[in-house]
Amino acid sequence: MKFTLSWLFDHLDTGASNTSASNTSASNTSASNSGLDEICDMLNRIGLEVEEVTDPAARLAGFEVAEIVDTEPHPDADKLKICTVRSGSGTQKLVCGAPNARPGLTGILANEGAVIPANGMVLGKAKIRGVESSGMMCSAAELELSDDHDGIIELTGDYEIGTSAARALGLDDPVIEIAITPNRPDCLGVRGIARDLAAAGLGELKPDRVQAVKAEFDCPVKIELSGDACPAFAGQMVRGVKNGPSPDWLAARLTAIGLRPINALVDISNYISYDRGRPLHVYDAAKLSGTLIARNGKAGEKFTALDEQDYQVTADDCVIADDAQVLGFGGILGGMASGSTQATTDVLVESAWFKPVAIAYSGRRHGIDSDARYRFERGVDPQSVLPGLNLAVQMIVEICGGTASEVALAGTPPAGTKEMGFDPSRVKALTGIELGEKEIADILSRLGFSVDTKKSPWQVTVPSWRPDIDGAADLVEEVTRIFGMDNVPSVPLPRLQAMTPPILTLGQKRVGLARRVFAGRGLVEAVTWSFLPEDIAALFGGDPALKLANPISVELSNMRPGLLPGLLMATGRNIARGFANVGLFEVGQVFPGPGPGEQMMTAAALRRGRLAERNWSGADREVDLYTAKADAEALLLAYGVEATGLQVRREAPDWYHPGRLGMLCRDPRTPLAYFGALHPAICDRLDVDGPVVACEVFPEALPAPKVKPTRAKAVPVLSSLQAVRRDFAFEVDADVAAGDVIRAARGADKKLIVAVHLFDAFSGGVMAAGRKSLAIEVTLQPIEATLTDEEIEAVSSKIIAAVEKATSGTLRS
Repeated sequence: MKFTLSWLFDHLDTGASNTSASNTSASNTSASNSGLDEICDMLNRIGLEVEEVTDPAARLAGFEVAEIVDTEPHPDADKLKICTVRSGSGTQKLVCGAPNARPGLTGILANEGAVIPANGMVLGKAKIRGVESSGMMCSAAELELSDDHDGIIELTGDYEIGTSAARALGLDDPVIEIAITPNRPDCLGVRGIARDLAAAGLGELKPDRVQAVKAEFDCPVKIELSGDACPAFAGQMVRGVKNGPSPDWLAARLTAIGLRPINALVDISNYISYDRGRPLHVYDAAKLSGTLIARNGKAGEKFTALDEQDYQVTADDCVIADDAQVLGFGGILGGMASGSTQATTDVLVESAWFKPVAIAYSGRRHGIDSDARYRFERGVDPQSVLPGLNLAVQMIVEICGGTASEVALAGTPPAGTKEMGFDPSRVKALTGIELGEKEIADILSRLGFSVDTKKSPWQVTVPSWRPDIDGAADLVEEVTRIFGMDNVPSVPLPRLQAMTPPILTLGQKRVGLARRVFAGRGLVEAVTWSFLPEDIAALFGGDPALKLANPISVELSNMRPGLLPGLLMATGRNIARGFANVGLFEVGQVFPGPGPGEQMMTAAALRRGRLAERNWSGADREVDLYTAKADAEALLLAYGVEATGLQVRREAPDWYHPGRLGMLCRDPRTPLAYFGALHPAICDRLDVDGPVVACEVFPEALPAPKVKPTRAKAVPVLSSLQAVRRDFAFEVDADVAAGDVIRAARGADKKLIVAVHLFDAFSGGVMAAGRKSLAIEVTLQPIEATLTDEEIEAVSSKIIAAVEKATSGTLRS
């Protein structure tokens, strides 16, 4: 579930922000970093896990508000104009082919170095038909704000020249994504999230200002029900609407959460689905024929849905139909035949309630994943049928104009509420929390429960938006969640004779796994001293404060800062006894510093010589940097970390060879492993003939796996279509890592690009000093249709632009 901060403030009056939001505009709202952190911390505390916080303004860096002050015809192109543009940095000339480019127009300027979101192109100075052009005035399509590419953006209103594009377009609003467990359908709407935050003490829930629009005529469309999958179906007609693009604030909010604005009527229904967790559907009334009915499907019926797919209806499906045809699956997906368009003038707004089980079965049967299905199968508030309809009609009339009819309602929305007895003493009995009865009643009331404390036990009425509450234990959970799980006292359980002995901890499991992985790779486990001579410890970054007050010998005076000193000394002893090929590993505690928490578990592997003894096939080889890297990656893979998701950086401690080293990480501040050849000076100091390669892996730097994953991994799709391979050679600076080139190319198009690997690297010769050539092979795997030459060229352009942006390299001709 995604939402913006300003969207949350539409429903929550809180002091956790610098400003508050109006009810209709997202552009004047911001929150301090501390306020955003406070909100995210509270969401995590009450069980709404924050998965990600993103800043959509980052992708519009380099774009600003600018004004066209003058235009003149291009001397060599009839459809191009030379525009003089005033921006925050002064005036500049650029070539523009937009038909609406004219003096006085205020739009969005992409400056040199900006990356165009639609195609990943890095903008630079260029000559267009012999005229130098600096910058570009952008269309909405180029910024991925809509599909409109017929002209450049025209900003309406008073905007200061030089204002960032993100602020002007209302895209400077942080986006919060939270994980919603299946039992919390009420938090699939922003208002439900705001209600929980208000209950937890982070502000007040704002009053709901939804009002029914005054009816001007009777609804001319008759609505009926048949079957039991849809207990309530409400509709209301709005005549004389003018459909078109949504207001900027509405389009900006939908864009921020990843939805593409289509038109005002469709956008309003999508907005309410996320704002209230209430799916709706808007029909073009002119395309309806006779009575609108929610019924079971009939054999042989079919329709084309809004996803442009044809679906065969079964008798177990709940469909919406008129007298002529099936219009869509109820609560899942509408049909093309009755969808609203720019020409729509009269609409019928549908707000219904469908049984969750019926929606789940139909959605699974036809393989349809939609926002409506996602909400209905988890349990939409049944009492939101009429309020949701009122809000939709209110917004349509405000944005698109028109007059509304009376509401036509078939069936009765289920109450959705339930009463149960509740003894407040159960809170202490189940959790150990000492809370007064007034505090317990206040928490439940703030969550929307009605509590009659005069009866014994209390009579609690569960609100209609909480279908997950079934008993007293659920009420205790709600009180505990809002009060704070971190406030629950830790009380040890009594040890019983029949109690199952404790299982291994995560750390113990990782130690055992490291031993199995390294042993399986042909390494021999060594157990070395946890103490080192002072001078050896200093070579490996040992802290002088870790010197023992009473060592057992002068040679064992300091706590070891790492495992490699012991393994390297053991390697020297093996070489001295005639074992030239050495492969050792150790898993144990190390002591980088004297402070609390600085002791940690590490796994290390060290190799010297050849991977195996000489043999007649000659297939063996000397160990090298990549052998150590493979050892580290094998262990990380066993821990669930795939190498494709890691960064390979040219960084490692001083005891590694400065030209043969690397670090594996997700975040450069948190290394997961180091690998490389050990420094020759270190080997000489310990009297070990090199080269020696090693790796160090830090299991404690890896987060603990989630007990209950919040998101299923996508299943790889196997395609029968022919893969396409293209080679690219880039000239880059000598210090650019090949991994940077591979990662940039891989990210150019994540849907089509399935593999990138380096097949050639060289420097010298025709290459300039300080430069080198890196050649990669990129594999494109189509899924739905064979790629055309134009599509292949488009992906190639993205790859070139991505690599050039990431490395400042150039494509070799």
